[in-house]
Amino acid sequence: MQWQDKATGQIEILGKALEYMCFGPGPDVAPTIVLLHEGLGSAALWRQFPAELAEATGCGVFVYSRAGYGRSAATDLPRPLDYMTREAMDVLPVVLDQIGFRQGILLGHSDGATIAAIYAGSAQDHRVRGLVLMAPHFFTEDIGLAAIAKAKEAFETGDLRDRMAKYHDDPDNAFRGWNDAWLDPGFKAWDVSEVIDYLRIPALVIQGASDQYGTLAQVTEVEERSYAPVDVVVLDDCRHSPHLDQPQAVLTAVTEFSVRLQRIENEKVTAA
Repeated sequence: MQWQDKATGQIEILGKALEYMCFGPGPDVAPTIVLLHEGLGSAALWRQFPAELAEATGCGVFVYSRAGYGRSAATDLPRPLDYMTREAMDVLPVVLDQIGFRQGILLGHSDGATIAAIYAGSAQDHRVRGLVLMAPHFFTEDIGLAAIAKAKEAFETGDLRDRMAKYHDDPDNAFRGWNDAWLDPGFKAWDVSEVIDYLRIPALVIQGASDQYGTLAQVTEVEERSYAPVDVVVLDDCRHSPHLDQPQAVLTAVTEFSVRLQRIENEKVTAA
C-alpha cells in the first residue's frame, strides 16, 4: 500500500480484505500510531479521533477494521475463544509489515487494547516503543459479562442491530463473533494477564471511572505486574469509550505520552 494522508482502501491480510484509513505522515517520515478498535468497533467508529491524534502528535495514524467488522471481509464463525490472541499473533504482525511500520505505538481500545498488550508481551518487536491501553481487559469480570448479556438483548430485541448496520457491512457477523465468544460458558475462565509480566515498553492505561464493561482491577493488574513504566489516567464522567466520552483528556494524555517517547528516542540517537 502507498501511504497518503486521509487515504482509505483495503489491504489483504491472510486471505481477508481489511479496510484501512491513514492520517498524517507515513512511516518513513514519522513514528506511527496503530489504532486497534473495540469488540464492536471499526475504522469509522473512531470518528474524528485518528485525524485529531495525527494533528496533535505529528505522528502518522493507521486505523483498520479487523475481519468481521466495518467494511472488511466477514470472519469465520464461531470465533475461537482465544480469538484475541490469534488476532495479536497471527494478524497484527502481518498488518504492521504491510504498512511499512518502522517504530511507534500500539493504541488499543477494549478488545483492541488486549490485542495490543498480547502482542507486546508475546512478540519481540523492537519497532513497538509504547502502548496505550484504553479500557483493557485481561480476565473476565461479572460486571463485564452482565453488560455483554445486555448487549445481546439490545441486538436481538432493540435497535442495536440497526445502529451497527450503519458501520458494518455484516452486523450479524460483527456482533456474533464478539458476543457469542464472550458469553460462551468456557470464556469465564479466559485470562491472558500473564502477558503483562513480559512487557518491556512503557504503557499508558486509560480507564473510565464508570466503565460498564470492566473495573479498575484490570488497571491494577497492569500497574502491579509490568516491569516497564506504567502511567494511569482514570477519567470521571466516562464509561467504556474514553476517546468519545472525554476526547480532549484522552488526546492530551496520549499526546504527552507520545512526545515523551519521542524525546527518549531522540536522546538515544544523540547518545549513540
